[in-house]
Amino acid sequence: MRSDNIKKGISKTPHRSLLMATGVSRKNMDSPFIGIASSFSDLVPGHIGLRDLERQIEKGIHTGGGQAFIFGVPAVCDGIAMGHSGMRYSLPSRDLIADCIETVAEAHQLDGLVLLSNCDKITPGMLIASARINIPTIIVTAGPMLDGESRCEKLTMIKGAFEAIGKYRNGEITEERLLELEEASCPSAGACQGLYTANTMACLTEVMGMSLPHCATAAAVSSEKRRIAFDSGMQIVELVRKNKCPRDIINRDSLRNAIIADLAMGGSTNSFLHILAISNALNTAPSTLKNSSEVTLDDFDELSAKIHQFVKLEPSNNITMTEFHKAGGVNAVLKELLKSVPDFKDLEGVSLSKTSKIVKNAYSDKSIIHDYSEPFTTKPGLGILRGNIAPNGSVIKISAVDKSCYEFEGIAKTFNSEEEAMQALESDKIKEGDVIVIRYEGPKGGPGMREMLAPTSLLVGKGLGTKAALITDGRFSGGTRGICVGHICPEAADGGVIALIEDGDRIRIDINKRTLDLLVDEKTLTERRKNLKPFEIKSKGFLGKYARTVSDASHGAIV
Repeated sequence: MRSDNIKKGISKTPHRSLLMATGVSRKNMDSPFIGIASSFSDLVPGHIGLRDLERQIEKGIHTGGGQAFIFGVPAVCDGIAMGHSGMRYSLPSRDLIADCIETVAEAHQLDGLVLLSNCDKITPGMLIASARINIPTIIVTAGPMLDGESRCEKLTMIKGAFEAIGKYRNGEITEERLLELEEASCPSAGACQGLYTANTMACLTEVMGMSLPHCATAAAVSSEKRRIAFDSGMQIVELVRKNKCPRDIINRDSLRNAIIADLAMGGSTNSFLHILAISNALNTAPSTLKNSSEVTLDDFDELSAKIHQFVKLEPSNNITMTEFHKAGGVNAVLKELLKSVPDFKDLEGVSLSKTSKIVKNAYSDKSIIHDYSEPFTTKPGLGILRGNIAPNGSVIKISAVDKSCYEFEGIAKTFNSEEEAMQALESDKIKEGDVIVIRYEGPKGGPGMREMLAPTSLLVGKGLGTKAALITDGRFSGGTRGICVGHICPEAADGGVIALIEDGDRIRIDINKRTLDLLVDEKTLTERRKNLKPFEIKSKGFLGKYARTVSDASHGAIV
């Protein structure tokens, strides 16, 4: 065992003495040492229930014959960080989390890990760490929160709270109703109720085989989730004994499986960043490790042309994660993909083969999880757009765009920050036919590539969701809907064409052709580029380090 490096032999007497100070018995000194990396936080609704799950995992580890050690990693709530400077820290926290887990696991020579996660950047950060360290690992995602309800109206965080702001400012609801919605939209612990980034990444973690069946969709406050946590603790000890590591599970095929499932479900556009970053973690580890693989934006492009969307959840539908779970959840999606999509590979997961009895016999409510042959749309849930604005790619959540808007041409209104765009929206300066351009919000320019949920929600709340568009080198929440294109590469801070757009320019978005173009001739753009000032990194501290080392979004915004 790796932990023998800190507990075996006469020379390790001081080490054992320190371990005994933590409460490890002499008998358990021979047990596998399992770290529980917990992202518990009183600040994050998705994570306030993790103390209970820590104990369930710990019980499972000890029942299985291991010795558990809990340690903490940071967590950011994107909803609370949204719309102000705090959002700049969200995406960078992903790599910070990976670094924290690597540091503790390597410094203490742990034999295995259970990574306890839930929200947007925590789960991908933990997946990156698992690929990088490559010791037996299992991930427990804490699950979605319960649906909100008020006056017999089903609510979610996006439609009940964020979009209510626009409705209130439009005079559609009273202040009293706004306060009711505010109080009722998030009724319990858990990740926000739709297929936003947190739940998308939880589902993809299960698809890749890094968490147990039903883990992604079982409610955070359910006894089922507690049992899954306990079973995960048992399972990790078995994985250590078999020396089954993440690189035996995560590879090019399993990452492509995750992309396929993401497209089929219409998940969050943020998954593109995270899958690319996980692939990078596989490829930068020592070459002696197995299953190095590379996934690029071309894989998303290729698969997005093939995969039909046969699941449609909140925010592009009114079906929440609670209902998706009851309809069969991830196993039902896997069953449909395995029998219908040639590209989908049979891979052995953490606890079972994905073609095993539990998947083959998975229950499926066909009103929610359609047959692949009868999809909601033959268009995939997500798409890559290219053109002179985004020669290196941009991302759109097709599932959240009304079909009438697949071809949209409008007039540019440019803003050099999210705050400037929000001020224009709140002042009713955005009209039908406008294309809001928010730039200098990319990985380097932000820095941190902030999510644009506030402006996109306000756009929809004001009734402009099908009448105006928004493009940005920043990114979107998984809850974003409407004609919204993000991840534009190159970003403005790298001198991308988005930095050259002027008010009044015409912009064409064509989802059918997968194009995003500025309708301005090259000669004019060349003249504008002569007057473009080089971007200056002004951030200090953590964000300054991030801005100086981060790659572009088309490579996963990795550091």
